[in-house]
Amino acid sequence: MIECWVHKLWYSPPMMAFRRLLKRIYLPGFGGVDLYQVLKFFVTGLLEGYLTTRAASISFSFFLAIFPFTIFLLTIIAYIPIDNFQSELIALLESVVPPKTWVAIDKTLTDIIQIRRGGLLSLGFLLALFFANNGVNAIITSFNATFHSIEIRTFFSQLRASIVLTVVLSIMFITSVTLVIFSETIIDRLEVLDIVSRFESQLLGFAQLIVVLALIFFSITLLYYYGPANRKEHRFFSPGAILTTFLLWLTSYGFASYVTDFASYNQIYGSIGTLIIILLWIYINAIVLLVGFELNASIVHARKTSSSEIELQQVKVSRKGDEKSVENSK
Repeated sequence: MIECWVHKLWYSPPMMAFRRLLKRIYLPGFGGVDLYQVLKFFVTGLLEGYLTTRAASISFSFFLAIFPFTIFLLTIIAYIPIDNFQSELIALLESVVPPKTWVAIDKTLTDIIQIRRGGLLSLGFLLALFFANNGVNAIITSFNATFHSIEIRTFFSQLRASIVLTVVLSIMFITSVTLVIFSETIIDRLEVLDIVSRFESQLLGFAQLIVVLALIFFSITLLYYYGPANRKEHRFFSPGAILTTFLLWLTSYGFASYVTDFASYNQIYGSIGTLIIILLWIYINAIVLLVGFELNASIVHARKTSSSEIELQQVKVSRKGDEKSVENSK
């Protein structure tokens, strides 16, 4: 019954007119393929490409990297040469963390932040790098297991690509976070000192957002270009990277609005609510990352299909021409 209604809807005059419209639309970056062909493969890839399973693998790998990365960040705080920075940070954390949780972590956290430990710093860095590399490796594996094609890289080829991407993406991530934190502080300070007006500070804040989005876009571009095994089929700047950057900004904004209700969420789940929020955020971003790549893979698939159809038509035309030549010679 449902299939019958779907069939009627699909071949209804409005839907047929809509499909004809999509077949006349050619967007930049689609390689000369109409929008209908790309959307056809794109929707198929989303529905049948085990998107959520692949995203779960990526999110779990990156979730494991959070803990050693947190240890690394807390350990490196002791080496920051700013007067009273450590004590002020501890006071800030105490005001944010729930009282019962703070009683449990107070001594350990204070000990890590105030006392320099080179061994723990090195261990935290190596573990964070190892688990982050596992996360990037999971991304590369997911890219090469898309619905449209399954590519297999050699172990050392994938290891080399994942290590290089991990280092580059880590540098860009740290740069983005540093830019967000320090630029907001500097802009607020300039406004307090009346060096810049309110309008100028808003312009600086907008410029900061543009730079951060550009860093995110370039990071995604690197992943989409160097991650797949068939790199030659993908373009460096791609529609998928643009879509992912926009969706990441959109989901981050929406997720931030959702987290404003975190107080009630925390009352239900307790301190573990923070971990649930972080894991959910990583999972959503992993899905968005795969959605953008599926768009690029759909464009490649549609371009291959279109080229094959053109070659087949040329062969048919050539055969007809040969048959006519034979008939004329007779």
